Amino acid sequence: MILLEGKKVANEWLSELKARVRGRDIRLMVVLVGNDPASLMYDNMKVRRATEIGIAGELVHLPEDTTEAELMPVLDMMNDDENVAGILVQLPLPSHIREEKVLSRISPAKDVDGLTPYNKGLLFSGFEDMPAATPLGIMKLLETYDIPVEGKHAVVVGDSNIVGRPLAAMLLNRGATVSIAHEKTAGLEELTRAADLLFVGVGKPGLITKKHVKPGAVVVDIGTTKVGDKTLGDADFDSVAEVAGAITPVPGGVGPMTIAALLANTVLAWELSHGKTQV
Repeated sequence: MILLEGKKVANEWLSELKARVRGRDIRLMVVLVGNDPASLMYDNMKVRRATEIGIAGELVHLPEDTTEAELMPVLDMMNDDENVAGILVQLPLPSHIREEKVLSRISPAKDVDGLTPYNKGLLFSGFEDMPAATPLGIMKLLETYDIPVEGKHAVVVGDSNIVGRPLAAMLLNRGATVSIAHEKTAGLEELTRAADLLFVGVGKPGLITKKHVKPGAVVVDIGTTKVGDKTLGDADFDSVAEVAGAITPVPGGVGPMTIAALLANTVLAWELSHGKTQV
Protein backbone atom coordinates (compact mmCIF):
# COMPACT_ATOMS: atom_id res chain seq x y z
CA MET A 1 0.00 0.00 0.00
CA ILE A 2 1.35 3.39 -1.06
CA LEU A 3 0.95 6.36 1.29
CA LEU A 4 0.30 9.46 -0.80
CA GLU A 5 2.31 11.98 1.20
CA GLY A 6 0.76 15.31 0.32
CA LYS A 7 2.89 17.23 2.79
CA LYS A 8 6.11 15.98 1.18
CA VAL A 9 4.91 16.65 -2.38
CA ALA A 10 3.60 20.10 -1.39
CA ASN A 11 6.97 21.06 0.09
CA GLU A 12 8.72 20.04 -3.14
CA TRP A 13 6.19 22.02 -5.18
CA LEU A 14 6.65 25.07 -2.96
CA SER A 15 10.41 24.88 -3.47
CA GLU A 16 9.83 25.02 -7.23
CA LEU A 17 7.48 27.97 -6.82
CA LYS A 18 9.99 29.80 -4.65
CA ALA A 19 12.41 29.79 -7.55
CA ARG A 20 9.74 31.32 -9.81
CA VAL A 21 8.87 33.98 -7.21
CA ARG A 22 12.45 35.14 -6.65
CA GLY A 23 12.85 38.84 -7.44
CA ARG A 24 9.17 39.37 -8.17
CA ASP A 25 6.70 41.50 -6.20
CA ILE A 26 3.81 39.03 -5.98
CA ARG A 27 1.00 39.84 -3.56
CA LEU A 28 -1.84 37.66 -2.28
CA MET A 29 -4.87 38.96 -0.38
CA VAL A 30 -6.77 36.51 1.85
CA VAL A 31 -10.18 37.73 3.02
CA LEU A 32 -11.85 36.26 6.10
CA VAL A 33 -15.24 37.43 7.37
CA GLY A 34 -16.02 36.32 10.92
CA ASN A 35 -14.19 34.55 13.71
CA ASP A 36 -14.34 30.85 12.92
CA PRO A 37 -11.22 29.46 14.65
CA ALA A 38 -10.55 26.78 12.03
CA SER A 39 -10.82 29.27 9.16
CA LEU A 40 -8.59 31.76 10.94
CA MET A 41 -5.95 29.10 11.57
CA TYR A 42 -6.12 27.90 7.96
CA ASP A 43 -5.90 31.42 6.53
CA ASN A 44 -2.93 32.29 8.74
CA MET A 45 -1.26 29.13 7.44
CA LYS A 46 -1.86 30.25 3.85
CA VAL A 47 -0.29 33.62 4.56
CA ARG A 48 2.65 32.03 6.36
CA ARG A 49 3.35 29.57 3.53
CA ALA A 50 3.09 32.41 1.00
CA THR A 51 5.63 34.45 2.96
CA GLU A 52 8.00 31.48 3.15
CA ILE A 53 8.32 31.35 -0.64
CA GLY A 54 8.55 35.12 -1.12
CA ILE A 55 4.91 36.00 -1.83
CA ALA A 56 3.63 38.98 0.14
CA GLY A 57 0.57 37.44 1.77
CA GLU A 58 -1.88 39.56 3.75
CA LEU A 59 -4.91 38.49 5.77
CA VAL A 60 -7.80 40.96 5.68
CA HIS A 61 -9.91 39.94 8.69
CA LEU A 62 -13.36 41.53 8.76
CA PRO A 63 -15.95 41.38 11.57
CA GLU A 64 -18.72 38.78 11.57
CA ASP A 65 -21.36 41.48 11.08
CA THR A 66 -19.73 42.87 7.93
CA THR A 67 -22.49 43.34 5.36
CA GLU A 68 -22.43 42.28 1.75
CA ALA A 69 -22.52 45.95 0.76
CA GLU A 70 -19.46 46.63 2.93
CA LEU A 71 -17.51 43.64 1.60
CA MET A 72 -17.91 44.46 -2.09
CA PRO A 73 -15.83 47.68 -2.09
CA VAL A 74 -13.02 45.81 -0.32
CA LEU A 75 -12.92 43.34 -3.22
CA ASP A 76 -13.20 46.15 -5.75
CA MET A 77 -10.11 47.84 -4.31
CA MET A 78 -8.17 44.60 -4.57
CA ASN A 79 -9.37 44.05 -8.13
CA ASP A 80 -8.20 47.54 -9.09
CA ASP A 81 -4.84 47.30 -7.32
CA GLU A 82 -2.30 46.27 -9.96
CA ASN A 83 0.07 45.20 -7.20
CA VAL A 84 -2.31 42.45 -6.08
CA ALA A 85 -1.84 39.24 -8.07
CA GLY A 86 -4.28 37.02 -6.23
CA ILE A 87 -7.46 37.26 -4.16
CA LEU A 88 -9.22 34.53 -2.22
CA VAL A 89 -12.21 34.71 0.08
CA GLN A 90 -12.44 32.10 2.81
CA LEU A 91 -15.60 30.00 2.62
CA PRO A 92 -18.10 29.53 4.07
CA LEU A 93 -19.18 33.12 4.54
CA PRO A 94 -21.62 34.22 7.26
CA SER A 95 -25.20 33.31 6.32
CA HIS A 96 -26.23 36.92 5.63
CA ILE A 97 -23.69 37.21 2.79
CA ARG A 98 -24.46 35.56 -0.56
CA GLU A 99 -21.52 33.43 -1.58
CA GLU A 100 -22.27 33.53 -5.30
CA LYS A 101 -22.41 37.34 -5.28
CA VAL A 102 -19.07 37.62 -3.54
CA LEU A 103 -17.32 35.12 -5.80
CA SER A 104 -18.76 36.86 -8.86
CA ARG A 105 -17.18 40.13 -7.70
CA ILE A 106 -13.61 38.77 -7.76
CA SER A 107 -11.69 39.40 -10.98
CA PRO A 108 -11.28 36.04 -12.76
CA ALA A 109 -7.65 36.97 -13.47
CA LYS A 110 -7.00 37.20 -9.71
CA ASP A 111 -9.24 34.30 -8.67
CA VAL A 112 -6.52 31.99 -7.31
CA ASP A 113 -9.12 29.75 -5.65
CA GLY A 114 -10.61 29.08 -9.11
CA LEU A 115 -14.18 29.55 -7.86
CA THR A 116 -15.58 32.48 -9.85
CA PRO A 117 -18.38 31.53 -12.25
CA TYR A 118 -16.11 32.48 -15.16
CA ASN A 119 -13.26 30.19 -14.17
CA LYS A 120 -15.60 27.35 -13.25
CA GLY A 121 -17.25 27.75 -16.64
CA LEU A 122 -13.86 27.48 -18.35
CA LEU A 123 -13.05 24.37 -16.32
CA PHE A 124 -16.27 22.63 -17.32
CA SER A 125 -15.54 23.56 -20.93
CA GLY A 126 -12.21 21.77 -20.73
CA PHE A 127 -9.94 24.77 -20.11
CA GLU A 128 -7.91 24.95 -16.90
CA ASP A 129 -6.71 28.55 -16.98
CA MET A 130 -7.23 29.03 -13.23
CA PRO A 131 -8.58 25.74 -11.83
CA ALA A 132 -10.05 25.22 -8.37
CA ALA A 133 -7.21 24.84 -5.88
CA THR A 134 -8.08 21.60 -4.09
CA PRO A 135 -8.73 19.62 -7.30
CA LEU A 136 -5.54 21.09 -8.79
CA GLY A 137 -3.58 19.91 -5.76
CA ILE A 138 -5.11 16.44 -6.05
CA MET A 139 -4.18 16.20 -9.72
CA LYS A 140 -0.61 17.22 -8.89
CA LEU A 141 -0.46 14.55 -6.19
CA LEU A 142 -1.66 11.80 -8.55
CA GLU A 143 0.76 12.97 -11.22
CA THR A 144 3.70 12.92 -8.79
CA TYR A 145 2.97 9.34 -7.81
CA ASP A 146 2.46 8.31 -11.47
CA ILE A 147 -1.13 7.27 -10.84
CA PRO A 148 -2.95 7.06 -14.19
CA VAL A 149 -6.32 8.74 -14.62
CA GLU A 150 -7.13 8.20 -18.29
CA GLY A 151 -9.52 5.31 -18.82
CA LYS A 152 -10.09 4.78 -15.09
CA HIS A 153 -13.45 4.79 -13.31
CA ALA A 154 -13.36 7.64 -10.81
CA VAL A 155 -16.02 8.04 -8.14
CA VAL A 156 -16.28 11.40 -6.37
CA VAL A 157 -18.25 11.30 -3.12
CA GLY A 158 -19.25 14.90 -2.45
CA ASP A 159 -20.85 17.33 -4.88
CA SER A 160 -19.76 20.71 -3.51
CA ASN A 161 -19.02 23.63 -5.81
CA ILE A 162 -15.64 24.03 -4.12
CA VAL A 163 -14.30 20.49 -4.50
CA GLY A 164 -16.59 17.75 -5.80
CA ARG A 165 -17.88 19.30 -8.99
CA PRO A 166 -14.65 20.93 -10.18
CA LEU A 167 -12.76 17.75 -9.30
CA ALA A 168 -15.14 15.75 -11.49
CA ALA A 169 -14.52 18.19 -14.34
CA MET A 170 -10.73 17.88 -14.02
CA LEU A 171 -11.00 14.10 -14.03
CA LEU A 172 -13.16 14.23 -17.15
CA ASN A 173 -10.61 16.54 -18.76
CA ARG A 174 -8.02 13.79 -18.22
CA GLY A 175 -10.07 11.01 -19.75
CA ALA A 176 -11.57 9.36 -16.68
CA THR A 177 -15.09 7.96 -16.52
CA VAL A 178 -16.63 9.87 -13.62
CA SER A 179 -19.50 9.18 -11.23
CA ILE A 180 -20.53 11.76 -8.63
CA ALA A 181 -22.15 10.61 -5.41
CA HIS A 182 -23.04 12.09 -2.03
CA GLU A 183 -24.30 11.03 1.36
CA LYS A 184 -27.82 10.42 0.06
CA THR A 185 -26.77 8.30 -2.90
CA ALA A 186 -28.60 4.97 -2.86
CA GLY A 187 -26.27 1.99 -3.10
CA LEU A 188 -23.17 4.01 -2.21
CA GLU A 189 -21.16 0.93 -1.27
CA GLU A 190 -21.83 -0.74 -4.60
CA LEU A 191 -20.85 2.40 -6.50
CA THR A 192 -17.63 3.08 -4.59
CA ARG A 193 -16.51 -0.55 -4.87
CA ALA A 194 -16.52 -0.11 -8.64
CA ALA A 195 -14.05 2.78 -8.45
CA ASP A 196 -10.43 2.57 -9.55
CA LEU A 197 -10.00 6.06 -8.11
CA LEU A 198 -12.13 6.99 -5.10
CA PHE A 199 -12.31 10.59 -3.88
CA VAL A 200 -14.31 11.42 -0.77
CA GLY A 201 -14.99 14.85 0.72
CA VAL A 202 -18.25 15.31 2.61
CA GLY A 203 -17.00 16.04 6.13
CA LYS A 204 -18.33 12.86 7.71
CA PRO A 205 -15.60 10.95 9.57
CA GLY A 206 -15.48 7.23 8.90
CA LEU A 207 -18.01 7.33 6.06
CA ILE A 208 -15.80 5.12 3.90
CA THR A 209 -14.56 1.78 5.26
CA LYS A 210 -12.87 -1.15 3.58
CA LYS A 211 -16.24 -2.55 2.47
CA HIS A 212 -16.61 0.52 0.22
CA VAL A 213 -13.25 0.04 -1.51
CA LYS A 214 -12.22 -2.22 -4.37
CA PRO A 215 -8.96 -4.03 -3.60
CA GLY A 216 -6.07 -2.04 -5.05
CA ALA A 217 -8.07 1.16 -5.57
CA VAL A 218 -6.58 4.61 -4.98
CA VAL A 219 -8.37 6.48 -2.18
CA VAL A 220 -8.02 10.26 -1.86
CA ASP A 221 -9.52 11.53 1.40
CA ILE A 222 -10.49 15.20 1.15
CA GLY A 223 -12.56 15.42 4.32
CA THR A 224 -11.25 17.05 7.48
CA THR A 225 -13.22 17.14 10.73
CA LYS A 226 -11.97 18.05 14.19
CA VAL A 227 -13.02 15.47 16.77
CA GLY A 228 -11.57 16.40 20.15
CA ASP A 229 -7.87 16.95 19.58
CA LYS A 230 -7.79 14.84 16.42
CA THR A 231 -8.34 15.72 12.76
CA LEU A 232 -10.19 12.92 11.00
CA GLY A 233 -10.89 12.25 7.36
CA ASP A 234 -13.96 10.76 5.71
CA ALA A 235 -12.20 7.42 5.29
CA ASP A 236 -11.53 5.09 8.19
CA PHE A 237 -7.80 5.05 7.46
CA ASP A 238 -6.81 1.81 9.19
CA SER A 239 -9.71 -0.12 7.69
CA VAL A 240 -9.32 1.26 4.15
CA ALA A 241 -5.53 0.82 4.19
CA GLU A 242 -6.06 -2.93 4.45
CA VAL A 243 -7.45 -3.09 0.91
CA ALA A 244 -6.43 0.13 -0.91
CA GLY A 245 -3.50 0.26 -3.27
CA ALA A 246 -2.80 3.85 -2.25
CA ILE A 247 -4.32 6.31 0.21
CA THR A 248 -3.83 9.85 1.47
CA PRO A 249 -3.39 10.47 5.20
CA VAL A 250 -5.44 13.01 7.17
CA PRO A 251 -3.83 15.31 8.11
CA GLY A 252 -0.84 15.58 5.77
CA GLY A 253 -2.54 14.58 2.54
CA VAL A 254 -4.79 16.86 0.51
CA GLY A 255 -4.62 19.87 2.87
CA PRO A 256 -0.99 20.84 2.16
CA MET A 257 -1.57 20.28 -1.55
CA THR A 258 -4.47 22.73 -1.53
CA ILE A 259 -2.31 25.50 -0.07
CA ALA A 260 0.48 24.78 -2.54
CA ALA A 261 -2.04 24.89 -5.41
CA LEU A 262 -3.36 28.26 -4.21
CA LEU A 263 0.15 29.65 -4.29
CA ALA A 264 0.83 28.05 -7.69
CA ASN A 265 -2.25 29.82 -9.04
CA THR A 266 -1.03 33.07 -7.45
CA VAL A 267 2.33 32.82 -9.21
CA LEU A 268 0.60 31.93 -12.48
CA ALA A 269 -1.77 34.90 -12.12
CA TRP A 270 1.20 37.26 -11.70
CA GLU A 271 3.01 35.73 -14.70
CA LEU A 272 -0.06 36.04 -16.94
CA SER A 273 -0.68 39.63 -15.88
CA HIS A 274 2.94 40.56 -16.60
CA GLY A 275 3.30 38.62 -19.82
CA LYS A 276 5.96 36.39 -18.29
CA THR A 277 6.58 32.74 -19.06
CA GLN A 278 7.35 30.09 -16.47
CA VAL A 279 11.03 29.80 -15.53
